[in-house]
Amino acid sequence: MITAGIDVGTGGIKVVIIDGSKVLSKVKVLSDAEEAMAIQNAFDQAVSEAGISKDAIETIISTGAGGKNVDAADDVITDITSAAKGAVFVIPEARTVIDVGSEQSRAVKCNESGDVVDFATNEKCAAGAGAFIEAMARAVESDFEKFVSLYFDSQKDIPLNAQCAVFAESEVVSLINSEATTADISRAINRSIAERISSLTRRVGLEEKIVLIGGVALNKGFVDALQKFLKTEVSVPDDSIFVNALGAALHGQERS
Repeated sequence: MITAGIDVGTGGIKVVIIDGSKVLSKVKVLSDAEEAMAIQNAFDQAVSEAGISKDAIETIISTGAGGKNVDAADDVITDITSAAKGAVFVIPEARTVIDVGSEQSRAVKCNESGDVVDFATNEKCAAGAGAFIEAMARAVESDFEKFVSLYFDSQKDIPLNAQCAVFAESEVVSLINSEATTADISRAINRSIAERISSLTRRVGLEEKIVLIGGVALNKGFVDALQKFLKTEVSVPDDSIFVNALGAALHGQERS
């Protein structure tokens, strides 16, 4: 049975097509003003890479912030549901799933079947998600990739106390004026987000194995900081940005 999962997030649109437990294709397209066109382009690319016709797809399930905007979807599920389902598929031992995207973060406790047991989400503020890191990189006029990598060049644990991205940016400006290095600021920002996410995760309870997915999972500095705050190992699956789309496709298998 062939199913497709479409994850419409603020940082990009991801499509995964599977046949049973076999992944046929996975595609990411950056979001733009013409969201409907971007969704269609991502889906068309995934179908082409899978080497199948659209008619061969039995069920399409969408998820993510813009999941309701996928006209072709047979059903829409929350990214909480898709995160748990996808994470347990790629790492069967997963019981706590942390999903940190561009603008939202969530922690999910799940069982061995990938069903949600409990969850918690951050307040709608970029200070607890990936967009904050991007904004701070611009504030210090640094290339994003370089800025992220500088985390490991500092050993200073400078706290950022603001709970809002706007006020946090003011704190960063103060750090610049106090002659803190870009590496110091990179470390401070990653630690700040990691501390918020660790608190969020503890609300649902820490159960092994802990798995981190989403775009911020590619940030090794953040992963390092999160492990230190949680005081335990955090696993990052390959292609972590596709886990939600995969979870949606797997839900399609169960639904059918």
